This record gives sequence, structure tokens and C-alpha cells, in this order.
Amino acid sequence: QVQLVESGGGLVQTGGSLRLSCAASGSISSVNVMGWYRQAPGKQRELVATITGGTVTTYADSVKGRFTISRDNAKNTVYLQMNSLKPDDTAVYYCNVAWRYGLYNYWGQGTQVTVSS
Repeated sequence: QVQLVESGGGLVQTGGSLRLSCAASGSISSVNVMGWYRQAPGKQRELVATITGGTVTTYADSVKGRFTISRDNAKNTVYLQMNSLKPDDTAVYYCNVAWRYGLYNYWGQGTQVTVSS
């Protein structure tokens, strides 16, 4: 059983910052990829950023230079620092952990991020 608990969402004005956290617990492989995805109303869920255990990162083009993903392997926790937020960043943000090429794939419950103009 794997659980992901997210925190840190909320309401912020354009140009503001938020930091999301996601703590993973349970039977998690030490070799995994953790990431953040988001889903806006009426849109498909999309990748925001991922990070491997070795801290190799990937980002969606829309957030490059504004968002930073990081992780604490000892705590099985992943973070997403979001700066210069825009209304288009408004979405439910989901934490994800996966290993064995996605054979094992778990999601958090989601946290709402709302950016007002």
C-alpha cells in the first residue's frame, strides 16, 4: 500500500509563489521517479515536472524557469516551488510516484492551486 499526501495549495495573485509538498509512504521502490501533474477544468491531466532519485529533472515548457522540483530521498518527499505564477497555472496539482517503467504508478488526492488575475 502506497500513500501520497500533498499539501501547500491555495489561492495566490498573479506573480506570486507557492510551494507544494508531497510525502510518500508505504512499500516504495528505492528506484523511482516522483513528479507533479496538473489538470485544469475541461482539460486533460498534463505533466508539470518529474525528478528521479538521482535528481535528474524534466519540466513542461510552460513552467521552465518558473517552477523547480526537488526531493528529499530520506523522507520520500517531493516538492514543487512555483514562482511567477500565472492564471493559466490554475489547476488541481497531483503528486505521482512510479517505478518499473510505470508498472507501479501511484497518485495523490490532488491539491488546488488558484492564481487570480
